[in-house]
Amino acid sequence: MSQTILYIEDNPLNMRLVRKLLKSFGYDMIEAIDGASGLDKLHVNQPDLILMDVNLPDVDGLDLTQRIKKMEEFDHIPIIALTANAMHGDRQRCLEAGCQGYLPKPVSRTELRNMVNHFLANENKVVV
Repeated sequence: MSQTILYIEDNPLNMRLVRKLLKSFGYDMIEAIDGASGLDKLHVNQPDLILMDVNLPDVDGLDLTQRIKKMEEFDHIPIIALTANAMHGDRQRCLEAGCQGYLPKPVSRTELRNMVNHFLANENKVVV
């Protein structure tokens, strides 16, 4: 059975790119275009990993990360920030919010594959 990744992202171009990459890596992807639909899909699908955009239309992705990490049934799911926020301090803010990994956009195929494979093949350590 393939592992499933929930990607919460409002930009259709980013969604399409990551969908294509994850499929080529052998993963299934669930798509959510905002925080509310992301929470709904989280409850229904129980993904193995979450890719989280930080700049969502309805909620800050880091606030959503903190909410998910407070839910006992989901706190074990690793969350990787996949964000255009790549200024000094942004990586640290993502990690402090509860993300176990951080990837700045535009993301490279190799970086995404390595990060996803790390969290789905190993115990959940922080990777930056």
